[in-house]
Amino acid sequence: MLSLNTRRQGCHHSASVPGGDITQKGYEKKRARLLAPFLPQITSVDLPLPDVQQQSSSGPTSGEPSPASSDRSPASPEASGPSSSSGGRRNRSGGARDDRYRSDIHTEAVQAALAKHKEEKMALPMPTKRRSAFVQSPVDNCTPPDTSSASEDEGSLRRQATLSAALAQSLQSPDYWINRSVQSSSTSSSASSTLSHGENKTQTQPTRIGNTHTHTHTLVLNLVPSPPENSVPPDVTSYTPERGSRVDSRVDLPPNAMTRGMPRGQSRTSMLDTTADGVPVNSRVSTKIQQLLNTLKRPKRQALSEFFLDDSEEIVEVPQPDPNTPRPEGRQIIPVKGEPLGVVSNWPPALQAALARWGATQAKSPALTALDVTGKPLYTLTYGKLWSRSLKLAYTLLNKLGTKNEPVLRPGDRVALVYPNSDPAMFWVAFYGCLLAEVIPVPIEVPLSRQDAGSLQIGFLLGSCGVGLALTSEICLKGLPKTPQGEIMQFKGWPRMKWVVTDTKYLTKPSKDWQPHIPTANTDTAYIEYKASKEGTVMGVAVSKIALLTHCQALTQACNYCEGETLVNVLDCKKDMGLWHGVLTSVMNRIHTITVPYAVMKACPMSWVQRVHIHKARVALVKCRDLHWAMMAHRDQRDTNLSSIRMLIVADGANPWSVSSCDAFLNVFQSHGLKPEVICPCASSPEALTVAIRRPGARGAALPARAILSMGGLSHGVIRVNTEDKNSALTVQDVGHVMPGALMCIVKPDGPPQLCKTDEIGEIVLNSRAGGTMYYGLPGVTKNTFEVIPVNQAGAPLGEILFTRTGLLGFVGPGSLVFVVGKNEGLLTVSGRRHNADDLVATALAVEPVKTVYRGRIAVFSVTVFYDERIVIVAEQRPDASEEDSFQWMSRVLQAIDSIHQVGLYCLALVPANTLPKTPLGGIHISETKQNFLEGNLHPCNILLCPHTCVTNLPKPRQKQPVGVGPASIMVGNLVAGKRMAQAAGRELGVLEEEGLVRKLCSWPTMMHQFLSEALQWRAQTDPDHVLYVLLNAKGVAVCTATCSQLHKRAEKITSALMERGGLNTGDNVVLLYPPGIDLIAAFYGCLYAGVIPVTVRPPHPQNLAATLPTVRMIIDVTCILTTHVNVKTWPTIIDTDDLPRRRPPQLYKPPTAEMLAYLDFSVSTTGMLTGVKMSHSAVSTLCRSIKLQCELYSSRQIAICLDPYCGLGFVQWCLSSVYSGHQSILIPPMELELSLPLWLSTLSQYKIRDTFCSYSVMELCTKGLGTQTDALKARGVNLSCVRSCVVIAEERPRLALTQSFSKLFKDLGLSPRAVSTAFGSRVNLAICLQGTAGPDPSTVYVDMKSLRHDRVRLVERGAPQSLSLMESGTILPGVRVIIVNPETRGPLGDSHLGEIWVQSPHSSSGYYTIYGEESLQADHFNTRLSFGEPHTLWARTGYLGFVKRTELLGSTGDRHDALFVVGQLDETLELRGLRYHPIDIETSVSRAHRSIAESAVFTWTNLLVVVAELAGSEQEALDLVPLVTNVVLEEHHLIVGVVVVVDPGVIPINSRGEKQRMHLRDSFLADQLDPIYVAYNM
Repeated sequence: MLSLNTRRQGCHHSASVPGGDITQKGYEKKRARLLAPFLPQITSVDLPLPDVQQQSSSGPTSGEPSPASSDRSPASPEASGPSSSSGGRRNRSGGARDDRYRSDIHTEAVQAALAKHKEEKMALPMPTKRRSAFVQSPVDNCTPPDTSSASEDEGSLRRQATLSAALAQSLQSPDYWINRSVQSSSTSSSASSTLSHGENKTQTQPTRIGNTHTHTHTLVLNLVPSPPENSVPPDVTSYTPERGSRVDSRVDLPPNAMTRGMPRGQSRTSMLDTTADGVPVNSRVSTKIQQLLNTLKRPKRQALSEFFLDDSEEIVEVPQPDPNTPRPEGRQIIPVKGEPLGVVSNWPPALQAALARWGATQAKSPALTALDVTGKPLYTLTYGKLWSRSLKLAYTLLNKLGTKNEPVLRPGDRVALVYPNSDPAMFWVAFYGCLLAEVIPVPIEVPLSRQDAGSLQIGFLLGSCGVGLALTSEICLKGLPKTPQGEIMQFKGWPRMKWVVTDTKYLTKPSKDWQPHIPTANTDTAYIEYKASKEGTVMGVAVSKIALLTHCQALTQACNYCEGETLVNVLDCKKDMGLWHGVLTSVMNRIHTITVPYAVMKACPMSWVQRVHIHKARVALVKCRDLHWAMMAHRDQRDTNLSSIRMLIVADGANPWSVSSCDAFLNVFQSHGLKPEVICPCASSPEALTVAIRRPGARGAALPARAILSMGGLSHGVIRVNTEDKNSALTVQDVGHVMPGALMCIVKPDGPPQLCKTDEIGEIVLNSRAGGTMYYGLPGVTKNTFEVIPVNQAGAPLGEILFTRTGLLGFVGPGSLVFVVGKNEGLLTVSGRRHNADDLVATALAVEPVKTVYRGRIAVFSVTVFYDERIVIVAEQRPDASEEDSFQWMSRVLQAIDSIHQVGLYCLALVPANTLPKTPLGGIHISETKQNFLEGNLHPCNILLCPHTCVTNLPKPRQKQPVGVGPASIMVGNLVAGKRMAQAAGRELGVLEEEGLVRKLCSWPTMMHQFLSEALQWRAQTDPDHVLYVLLNAKGVAVCTATCSQLHKRAEKITSALMERGGLNTGDNVVLLYPPGIDLIAAFYGCLYAGVIPVTVRPPHPQNLAATLPTVRMIIDVTCILTTHVNVKTWPTIIDTDDLPRRRPPQLYKPPTAEMLAYLDFSVSTTGMLTGVKMSHSAVSTLCRSIKLQCELYSSRQIAICLDPYCGLGFVQWCLSSVYSGHQSILIPPMELELSLPLWLSTLSQYKIRDTFCSYSVMELCTKGLGTQTDALKARGVNLSCVRSCVVIAEERPRLALTQSFSKLFKDLGLSPRAVSTAFGSRVNLAICLQGTAGPDPSTVYVDMKSLRHDRVRLVERGAPQSLSLMESGTILPGVRVIIVNPETRGPLGDSHLGEIWVQSPHSSSGYYTIYGEESLQADHFNTRLSFGEPHTLWARTGYLGFVKRTELLGSTGDRHDALFVVGQLDETLELRGLRYHPIDIETSVSRAHRSIAESAVFTWTNLLVVVAELAGSEQEALDLVPLVTNVVLEEHHLIVGVVVVVDPGVIPINSRGEKQRMHLRDSFLADQLDPIYVAYNM
C-alpha cells in the first residue's frame, strides 16, 4: 500500500500533464502544447477579418472574380466552370445565407466578446476519435464548395497584429490550461498514460505498489503551484461549487461494493483501484474527464426561471418571471394605411388583356431577353411572339390533349410548370398559355433525383392541389431521371403525373374561329405559388385573378413603372419578387425584362451590372448576395456606369443583415454613377405578396434613418435603442412604406392576434386586395393565416376586416416606416426569449476568418428537448480543416453566441462538405437537415453538445430526508402504517410423504438424506442403470451418458486420485476446472467423497490463465486443482482426471454434521464483486428438496438444461438436483448452441421435454438467430407444445421484453405463452423464486418510473407515460420467507412499497468464504435482524430492491397469492441528483435512441453519467448517436449525460448469465482499455 501522501503527490504530478487523451493521439501535438507558453508569440499568424470595404486593394490571384458563397450559390466560379452548363440544379444553386451576414461592426463585436473570454477561458476537453472514424467523405465535384471569399485581403492583415494576441490565447492556450487543470483538479484526475516517449514532455510513470517513480519535467513544476490537499471531485449535479469538504478522493464506489473476504481498507486499493498490471486506476483516468468537470464547475450565468418543483408525484412546470425583463411601455399601435390605389383610365380588365393588347399593337417590342452561360444575349422574345406562342399553347392544352368529348384539361384544373431557371422564355409562354386557357399554373422546381431533399413535400403540394399534369420543355424532360425502361421516374411522394412538352414545334396553331376567353378579373384562382413552412411542409398559396391584377397595379404605382422601361432581373422568375416584377408587372407595363439566370451569375458575377450598363436599365431586381458578388468582381470593370438606374430593388432587404451589403455596394459603385437614393429594400411574404417597399427617393433627399437595436431587448420582443453595449447591437434599415391600398397592423406572434404596443416587436399582418387568398386545398390551415381579426388589449375584435399573417416580425418606426427584424420561420424561442436564426448565423460567421466551415452552408434550427427549445447549429466543414481547428472554432462559436445573444447552444455539429440536403435553389434545406439530425442520419464528423450549460430547467435535486423510525411506522400485528406488511412465503417444506409409505417404495428414502453423497451411493445401489445425465453436442448427438453406478464409480476413482496425489486434509479447497460436462459432476462428487471442498471455476481463456488463479486465490484458499487440460507452472498441485487410479478408496467420507461445508459457490456479481459463498450440506439437500417439490421432479421425468454450470442455480440444476430427485437431465452446453442455434429447441421437441431451464443469453441467441427461421424449424418437425415450463435462471429484474418476444416468436411452434417464466436467486440464497407447476401464472404490473426514483412504488395503468412493466420473478420456493425492508432503517415496509428484499430459509448460504476473517460483513449480510417487528428472526439480505404485491390470484393453498417483483440490485443503482436510478432503465432508453445501437451500459464517474453504446452500424454513424443518446436520457430520466462513449459491438462485458459487468466496463474505460470509436464530452 502507498501512503496517502505519496499517492496524492503522484496524482498532482499526473494532473499537471495537460491534454490527457482517451485514445492515442500522438506526441507531437502534446509537445507543441506544452512548449507553446515558453516560445515567443509568433505575430505573423494570418487572422484576417472579413472586411468588405477594403476589397479593392487585392483580389483572388486567378484573375477570375470570386463571389463568396451564399446559400443560393455554394460554388466558386473557378470550380463550377465546367459543371455550370449541365442544366438543372447545377445552374441554379442559390439560397439565403450568405455574405449579407458580413458586417464589420458585428465582426468587431464578436471579436470583442471573445476577447472578454480571455480572462475566463475554459479548457474544453476535445472529443476523442479513432482515426478511421473521421475519414472525410469524398467531396462531390458537382457542387464545389465556395471559396473562402475574398476575406484574406491586406486590409484585414492590418488588424491582425492587434487581434492575434487576443485570439491566439482566446480559447486553449496551453499555459492557461496546464494551470487550470491543476488548480481546480481533484486528486482523482490525471493525465492518461498514453503519452509516447520524447524529451520535452512531462512523463508520468505508472505508480507501482511499494515504490513510486514520479518523474516530472521541472519546467512545468516551477510554474504550477501544488493544489490544495482537500480538492474533491466537484458535484456536477448541483450548481454550488464545493469548497473545503474532505472526501476520500479515490475511485468513487458505493461503500458496500467491496471485495468479499478482504479487509475493508485493502480491498479497495488492491482489487478496484488497480488494473491488471498493478497500475492504480487513478493514475490513468483521463485528464479529459477532469477538464470537463473543471469546465462545468465554472460559475454559470444566472439560471433561467426554475421550471420545475419536484413534488412527490409529478414534475410541474412553474415559470417564474424575471423581474428585470424589459417590458413594452408604449401605447397600443394604430393600424397603418398605405396611400390609396390610384385610378388609371386605360387599365386593362385582366393581365391576359394587357398581353393581348401589347401582342397586337406592339408586336415588335422586346418583352424578354435571355442570356447564355457566358452572359451574352441568347434570344429576345417580342410581345408578338409571346402572345402568339401563349395562344398556341392555350389552344393545344384545351383541344389537343384528349378527345373532343373527353378533354384531359378543363378550365380551373391545376397544372405543374417544371422549367429550369436557364429557360425563362419557355416558362413565360407556359405561364401565359395557362392563364389564357384558364387552367391554374403551379410553378415548381425541376426535380433532380428521386431522393431530392423536399421532393416528398413537393409531392404533398401537388397532391393537395390535385395536380395530375406537368408542362415542361423538351430539354428539361430529357434531363429528368428515368427508369431503366426509359420512363420518367415516379418521384418519392408524388402523385402519378402526365408530362406534356410545350416546345413550339409540338404546339398546334389555333383554328380561325377559336378565341381565348378573357373574363374581367374575379376572385377565381389565377395561379398557385408554393411556400415551404418552418417544418418543411410545402403548401400552395392561391392568388386570385383580382389579387394578381391589383398587385400589379400597386407595384406599378409604388415603383412608378413606365411603359417601355428596361428591367434587369436576377431573381428566380418562377416565384416571389422575380415573378411579380419580372413576369407579371413587366407585361402589364410593356417593360423589357432582361433575366440573368443563376448559371450566369456563377460564371460572371458582374453580368447583371454589365446588362444595366449596356441596356441603360432603369430598374434592377437583386438580392444582397448579388450586390456582394458584383462588389467582389467589380475591379475588372472600370467603365461600368450605373447612373441610368432609378430603382435598385433589394428583394431580401427585410433581412437585418442586408444593411452592410447595401452600404458596401453603394460605397464601391457610387463612383460609377450609382445614386444613394435608388437603393430600395422591400419586404414580401408568400401569403401577403409585397408587404412594403421603399419608394425611390428624390435626388439629394435625406436618406432614411437606421435603427440600432439591443439584441437583448429583441429577444424579449421589445424595441430598445442600444446605447451601452455595442457588442450586442443589431442595425436594421427600413423597408419603406406599406403598399398602396393596404392596411397594416402588428400583432403578437403567438396566441390570439392581440395588437402590439408601439415599442413591441410583433408579426406584421396585412389587409389588401393584392394578397394571397388561401392555402389551396387546406382550409384548416388557411383560416389561421388568411382570416385573422386583430383584437385590442381587452380582447375585443378590431372590426370585420380580415388580415393575412405575413410571417414577418417587425415594428413601425417614425414616419410610418416599416422595419423588419426577422421571420417567423427563423424564430427560435428558448426559455421564453426569441432569437433569430439569421442573427445566430451572422455571429457564428463573424467568429474568425472562416477556414473551418463554408460560409452559406450553415443550418440553425431548434429541437424540443425536455420542455424547451434547444438551439442546434449544423455547418459543412472544409475538407482541409484539422480536428484542432474545428474544435477551436466550435468552442469559440459557443462563447460568442453566449456573450452576444445570452443563449446557450445545445449542439454544434460539423458535417463533411456537400452532405447537407439542399433546396432546389442550392440553399440548405433546414427542415430536412433537422429531420436528419433527429433521426440520426446527419453523419457529422465533429460534434459538441452543451447540455450542462444550456439545460437550466432541470428539477431541483431531491434532498434526502433524515431516516428514522417515526410513530407512523408502529406495527400492529401484520400491519405497518395501516398497510399489510410486505411479506410472502412459499408453502411448507414439512415431510410430505408418510414415512411408512416411503419405506415400502424404496429401501432408502431420499427424503431422509442429509448428504448428497449418500444419495448418490444409495442410487448406485438401488437403481444402478438409471441414466441420470445425457450430454449433447452441437449435432444433438448424446456424446456421453452417466448412469447412477457409472457416476458413483468415476467419483470414487477421483477420490482415490485426490487421496494419493493431493496430500489433502479434510476441508481443503479444490478448484474444479472443467468445461460443461459430466466430468465436472463426477469431480464434484469425488470431492464430497474425499471430504474436501469443491469450488467450480469457469476454465479461463488460455491467455488469462496466469491472471485467473491469483484472483481466485485472493478470495479463497486453493490447495489443489482438478482438471483435464491445463498446465500452468505457477498454479498449485494439478491433478489430471483423465488418468485415474484403478482402485477404489478405502472408505468414503461422511461429514459429522449437516452444518459442515459442502461446497463453495464462486462467482462474480454484476458489480464486479468476486465471492466464494459457503453452502452447507443441509442447505444443499433442503434446496434440492425445495426444487423437487416446486417442479414435481421424479425419476421418471426428463428435464433439459441449457445453462453454464459454474455457480448459482445453474450449478444446482446441473450437478445436484438430478442426483437428489433422480430425474434425467439432458445437458446442453451453451457454447454448443453457438455452433448450432436450433440445438436447444429441437432437443425439447425430440425428447418431449416438459421442463427446461436456460439463461437470458440462450434466449437472446434463439430470439435473434432463429426469429426468422420458425417456418424452417416447423418444416423440420420441431414442436414445442410439450413444454410446460421454460424457466430463465437469473439474478436480476426479469427481462419482460425478451421473454415476451421469445414467446411470440415460437408460438407458431406450439410454445404456450404461459410456459416462459423466470427464477430469482442471489448470493445469500441461490434460489428464492422459481415458477413451478402448481402456482398461478406470473403476473405483470406497471409502475411509474418517476416514483421508483424516489424509492416508491406507484402502480399505473398499462400504457401510462413513463410507465415500466415488471414481471413477477416466479413463485416463492417451499420453505422460503421474504420480507421487504427499508435498507436504511431496517424496518419492515407495507405492501407495494419499494425496499430491500430480505429472505429467511433453511437453504440460505452460511456466509462468504474469507481468508482474513472479516466477520462483520457476514453478520450484516447473512444474519441480520429487523429493527422492529420480529426482532428475533434472523434474515439474509439479498442486496436487491423489490416489492411484494398481493394479487387477486389464488395460490396452491387456496390463499391469495403474494407476488414478488424484483426491481434491481442496490449496489448497481446510480445515485444522481438525490434520486435512485436503475442502470437498466437508462440503458433501455438509450438502446431505443438509434437503430444502430446494439447494446449499451451506463455508470457514473465523479457524478458524471457515462453512457457506453455499442455501434452496430458503420463508423460514420458514431457521432449521430451522441445527440440522440443525450436527448433521450434527458427527456425520459431528467439526467444530463456527461460522457458518451461509442464502441464496437461486443465491448461491453457480459457474464455467463447474460448480465452486464458494468464495473468492469467502468474500470476498462478509466484505464483506457476500450479502444472507443468516439468519446464525446458533453459540456
